[in-house]
Amino acid sequence: MTIAVGIDIGGTGIKGALVDLGSGELRSERVKRATPAGGAPAAIVETAADILAELDAPAGAPVGVCFPAIVLAGRTMSAANVSDEWIGLEAESLFEAGLGRDIHFVNDADAAGVAEARYGAAAGQGGLVIMTTLGTGIGSAFLFDGALIPNSELGHLELDGADVESWASNVVREREELSFEDWAERLQRFYAHVEFLFSPELLVVGGGVSKHHDQFLPLLRLRTPIVPAVLRNNAGILGAAALAHRPEST
Repeated sequence: MTIAVGIDIGGTGIKGALVDLGSGELRSERVKRATPAGGAPAAIVETAADILAELDAPAGAPVGVCFPAIVLAGRTMSAANVSDEWIGLEAESLFEAGLGRDIHFVNDADAAGVAEARYGAAAGQGGLVIMTTLGTGIGSAFLFDGALIPNSELGHLELDGADVESWASNVVREREELSFEDWAERLQRFYAHVEFLFSPELLVVGGGVSKHHDQFLPLLRLRTPIVPAVLRNNAGILGAAALAHRPEST
């Protein structure tokens, strides 16, 4: 059994667990803390370090951390629901210093996509899989034959004169009190355009609203199969842990 640690940092909560990389199952209880108010770097790193200490991971277990930002060469190039201090920060180095461990650092939607490709709704699927997360915004992950193509930002795709997430995210549905039928019309516009641009083999839809998938996914008319994600709140943890494991180092 190969064990790794996954830590998932979000705008409201930070959670972590030990993961069995063979089965994709958690091997500990999830440890969760509220994201410190303001989302400042030092406070978030300290909270992540507390979670790692409580998990009491085996010595040498790889650690993956996922974060709501574009991640380039270990730097956070954006900031979603955390402090703007993260923009341009050498975040991977900051976490490694605070955790006292080497880590693998990745965007949160990318981590969720990897988890669904390895253990979830897209397991065994070849070709291009596009996962989208419908929440405060719209996150996305591209996987080709299971390999991650990082830092896609489909929520910021400009369509009809505005970023898609500004008129089709789940928060917009809630704020405007849209019926699922009315929301599905907006999603149809978005997903049909994504389908036209990228011709994926499979579309996977995550985010908390995916538990209500039967109320809107059947309303979409696409040639590409579109299915709900299955790993829910564990996806970031599982994907971060999976990416942290480097077989050549074990």
